[in-house]
Amino acid sequence: MNDTQPFTPDGVRGFLHRAAGKAETGLVLTHGAGGDCRMPLLLAAAEAFCEAGYDVLRCDLPFRQRRPKGPPSPSGAPADREGLRQAVAALRAQGPQRIILGGQSYGGRQATMLAAEQPKLVSALLLFSYPLHPPGKPERRRVEHFPRLRTPCVFVSGTADPFGTPAERHDAVAAIPALTEMIAVDGAGHDLKRGRFGLAPVVAAVRRLTDQASD
Repeated sequence: MNDTQPFTPDGVRGFLHRAAGKAETGLVLTHGAGGDCRMPLLLAAAEAFCEAGYDVLRCDLPFRQRRPKGPPSPSGAPADREGLRQAVAALRAQGPQRIILGGQSYGGRQATMLAAEQPKLVSALLLFSYPLHPPGKPERRRVEHFPRLRTPCVFVSGTADPFGTPAERHDAVAAIPALTEMIAVDGAGHDLKRGRFGLAPVVAAVRRLTDQASD
């Protein structure tokens, strides 16, 4: 049984899930524009990875630390990425040296941008409902940094997500010059609510890509 506790080092606010034994790999998970680290999806993912032997940090992005509700500001995105970098460093200081960085929607986008800027920061990315574009505006793509990504990526997306169709996702992911894997959740929308899909294949995909990248 894993141990969960509040985790608040400088610049970081969240919850740390400790695996039963010594964890060699850690996972940082963050939320989307409308949520926080208490989202059911993040809690379910944290529990699944922790049971698989990972230490997991669920953390609030800096914009959410500043106010309990409301969307992030575009001008605050660099600070949110810095918050993710600090969360990675804080989890690494707890023991795991190999770190996976994950996020839902906006949090996942900031994770990919951080990894494109600092390709050696983390070993892999876990991206729930990556927002390819705003709903109804496919011309406003948010993937200009994908060709600079050198970090293995696992994408988990609903087939009914208005932020990107399955075909759009395949086209976008093809631009990433790193190992990638896509998991489609049939009929699910952007929220990917808990209970709509199993997390065991997600854990397996992250482990598989991380191991392949380290070979």
